[in-house]
Amino acid sequence: MASQPEYENWQQLMDLVKTAVEKDQHELLLTMMMTPDERDALVARINIFCELMKGEMSQRQVSQMLGVGVATITRGSNELKAKSEQEKAVIADLLLKQ
Repeated sequence: MASQPEYENWQQLMDLVKTAVEKDQHELLLTMMMTPDERDALVARINIFCELMKGEMSQRQVSQMLGVGVATITRGSNELKAKSEQEKAVIADLLLKQ
């Protein structure tokens, strides 16, 4: 008899992270879930969004500053373009230090 995985979709993972935050165990959970390289990539991805939202640098400049490929910047840009203005405002509020 084959068993089912405990977590089958993105929403279940988000619920797990939310629970970990509520229990102040999110750092442990996220550190366990990602390798050091994956954590570095996530930091780079967040910085890509920050820089794209600021709009002060070209994608090439962001690429050079963060040490990532232009294609990585383009993927981040495409994700932002797919968001509504309201969603972009929420993201900006979360990411950009005022």
